[in-house]
Amino acid sequence: MPTDFASILREKLASRRALVVPGCHDALSARIIESAGFEAIQVSGFGLAGSLLAKPDVGLVEMKDVLDQTWRIARAVNIPVMADIDTGGGNAVNAADITERLIAMGVAGVNIEDQIFPKRCGHMEGKQVIDAEEMAGKVRAMVAARDRAGSALVINARTDACAVYGLSTAIHRCNLYLAAGADLAFIDGIRTRADIQRAVDEVNGLLSVNLMDAVTGVKTELIPIPELARMGVARVSIPVASIMVAHRALREFFEALHGSPTGILEGQQQWVSSFAEYTAFVGLKEYRRMEDEYLPESVREAKYAMC
Repeated sequence: MPTDFASILREKLASRRALVVPGCHDALSARIIESAGFEAIQVSGFGLAGSLLAKPDVGLVEMKDVLDQTWRIARAVNIPVMADIDTGGGNAVNAADITERLIAMGVAGVNIEDQIFPKRCGHMEGKQVIDAEEMAGKVRAMVAARDRAGSALVINARTDACAVYGLSTAIHRCNLYLAAGADLAFIDGIRTRADIQRAVDEVNGLLSVNLMDAVTGVKTELIPIPELARMGVARVSIPVASIMVAHRALREFFEALHGSPTGILEGQQQWVSSFAEYTAFVGLKEYRRMEDEYLPESVREAKYAMC
């Protein structure tokens, strides 16, 4: 019987212990995050825009590509995965249909936001939000789809109203979305410790905050995870880490390789995993074991005769 990752995620969030949920941009980064010991993971829309298109997160990735990559990520790991469907692919009907597809994939949770499409990264300028009642309708449609499927899928309703209208409006929207059936509320672009504490106190349910943006130099104050847990935050989103780390590592390596290829290749241990380390991580030995078990000996001998 498949693991019920949605129920596992739901239980972890209910403890309000500031569950750290890093963002990944592909199956490999997801597997690396899992191997580092994190209990849950999220697909980063920002990361998908960068990895799939080398473009900014301004609504350019097609929903089919988002769902395909989410399926690959969910298949690659054995921890709860939260999808990112941006504005839900259209209206409430589209959001409900996508919810059904995510449940079929075995995804544990989903983030949906109240921006006008085409959306943009929550820490970019020029954001606009739809009417709060329209967003609440999307949430209700997603809840109905979830209930029809008998799923425990965690629905995280994100509001981008803080940057547009202020914290009070953002808190009001969170409560409206929670009343519509969302399990978790997320105020993107919230700025200070005091603002986060106010949101925890005034939001009628579980609250998620975004922390990596503080590390990368944008809006939210950097607060230690244990303190966020004491404040009562349920989830800490770290969405852009994997793509930012990959961007810097690749850029620095290839710039150095271009400047001094011999020196870099001779000292490659400080730059890259060894071939053996990488192939072990992605499971090459398991595939060889399957060949030994299922392929006829004559086929194996022919296949590896030149090795």
